[in-house]
Amino acid sequence: MSQIAINTSQNVNINFNVASVGDRMIAFIIDFVIKIAYAIAVFYTFFNILDLGYILSGMDQWSVMAVYIILLFPTVVYPVVLESLMEGQTPGKKIMKIRVVKIDGYQASFGDYLIRWVFRIIDTLFVGVVGLVSMIISKNNQRLGDIASGTAVISLKNNINISHTILENIKEDYIPTFPQVIALSDNDMRIIKDNYLKALRVDDRQIISKLSDKIKSILKLEIDPTKMTERQFIGVIIKDYNYYTGRDN
Repeated sequence: MSQIAINTSQNVNINFNVASVGDRMIAFIIDFVIKIAYAIAVFYTFFNILDLGYILSGMDQWSVMAVYIILLFPTVVYPVVLESLMEGQTPGKKIMKIRVVKIDGYQASFGDYLIRWVFRIIDTLFVGVVGLVSMIISKNNQRLGDIASGTAVISLKNNINISHTILENIKEDYIPTFPQVIALSDNDMRIIKDNYLKALRVDDRQIISKLSDKIKSILKLEIDPTKMTERQFIGVIIKDYNYYTGRDN
């Protein structure tokens, strides 16, 4: 499985596995089935349960088409709406454990999802052949919509353990030091812990120092170096975050 290096807002590269073409196709099929089920339910309700079919009999062809478009509109905006609400996932993507992310490391915005959605028209030409060919020949399995929006679809199926997550073992009687950590997000903490552990493994003091300074800057903290080293500080930050967010393992 190929990997993509995403440069985070902290100027740190993190490698992710690129979602395979097969996983993306299965996710698409799952979403398609959901949309078909919705369409069947809506038309059954409209024509059978509510018995509103008679309304269409007095309309011209364009009016009837307009009614159908209104009824099926949720299936049209399904991808862009759900990816926006579910942070880069649709039900199909969630089941397949894949997600849309920005290559530059920032959180994808509604505009990014909208661009992907608009280009879906081109990507689905010739029964999806255009998008499929684009994913096969592009470096990061990107369809045209991904390339235009600067996004990629990554796999979340990595084999992980506690050292690869934001989780940290803390004792029941643990007393936190920095309540300011609640200003951080799960993604911030994941980046902090991942890079801290990497720096520890190779004893990269420069990275540890930069990471420590970045955390202090974000949380507006001033630490006396004679009372707490940079390594101790980062370790406490990770534990405090787990304490305040209830992420005790």
